[in-house]
Amino acid sequence: MYPRLNLPLSEIPILGEKVRCRIRKKDLLITPEEWVRQQFIYYLIDHLNYPAGRMTAEQVVVYNKMRKRCDIALYDDYGKPLVIVECKAPHIKITQDTFLQIARYTHTLKAPFLILTNGLEHFCAYVNAVDGSLQYLKEIPNYEGLIAMIS
Repeated sequence: MYPRLNLPLSEIPILGEKVRCRIRKKDLLITPEEWVRQQFIYYLIDHLNYPAGRMTAEQVVVYNKMRKRCDIALYDDYGKPLVIVECKAPHIKITQDTFLQIARYTHTLKAPFLILTNGLEHFCAYVNAVDGSLQYLKEIPNYEGLIAMIS
């Protein structure tokens, strides 16, 4: 019924055509993008040990006076963004244009880590705050590794 993604399996509560969001604590209509977002949230929490209490989903970001939504964001102890995740439906190919979308959020939120996923392909990059360069990572770090990279 829902496509198998390139992520470890998680026990996600599905109620008919709705899925329970672990972050927002509400039931949402399962669209292809929502399916990826929820699978990725569970992946970050259950497999990479990202703290659920520091995550937001569908957070409003204002960029050039336009209101956009950041799919997933992770914050540090002081409320500073650490990671921004942009989710696309599995049939959406990840291109330079999709990467530019997450780069706009980074410009506003200043998170040092970017993740772009369509559930099948995942890209993670570290943004150097000093020179603005991007370093693509071979894999998405677990929470402990993420903290070590910025320390």
